[in-house]
Amino acid sequence: MRHILLALAWLCAAPAARAEGERAGQFDYYVMALSWSAAWCALEGDDRRDPQCDAGRGLTFILHGLWPQNEEGWPSYCRTAARDPSRSQTAAMADIMGGAGLAFYQWKKHGRCSGLSPEAYFATARRAFGGIVIPALFADVDARLTLPASVIEDAFVESNPGLGRDQITVTCKDGLIEEVRLCLTSDLAPRRCARMRSATAG
Repeated sequence: MRHILLALAWLCAAPAARAEGERAGQFDYYVMALSWSAAWCALEGDDRRDPQCDAGRGLTFILHGLWPQNEEGWPSYCRTAARDPSRSQTAAMADIMGGAGLAFYQWKKHGRCSGLSPEAYFATARRAFGGIVIPALFADVDARLTLPASVIEDAFVESNPGLGRDQITVTCKDGLIEEVRLCLTSDLAPRRCARMRSATAG
């Protein structure tokens, strides 16, 4: 796979306080995290020999997760009566999430908090991902780039009419662009982010 590193000097904020084990279905909105695959591979995936980083995958932004979020903090590892997804259900998400392992982990940590079944949660995540236009700027990038986060935000705002600057943020890790995070209502419409610079990661 082409190692596409978006280098950036950006001060990352510390995460907000959170709890664990809350009751499923109690949250205010979603955060959809889009991970820049090449950066994750450079930071972690290559060392793990993760299939997401295999030559020829050609992945750019993938769906890291769809995270239930509160105005302050976020739920995780919630109590739910829903069964965990089957291997076939998580494998079916690999085309947009890079692999089945990430899909299962995201279900355990975040999907259980949605109050949905695995089928409904993954379907909702797929609709959310499909509802955002990935800017053409990133479709064919094959070289290291140095650019400010505002360029990425500008590209997403221009490619997605109705998306505002208070509804998106960019995160980084070790000087690399890590993710684009977008705030969505439960109906998957863009909405203002609450304390987005401190939003949950994982």
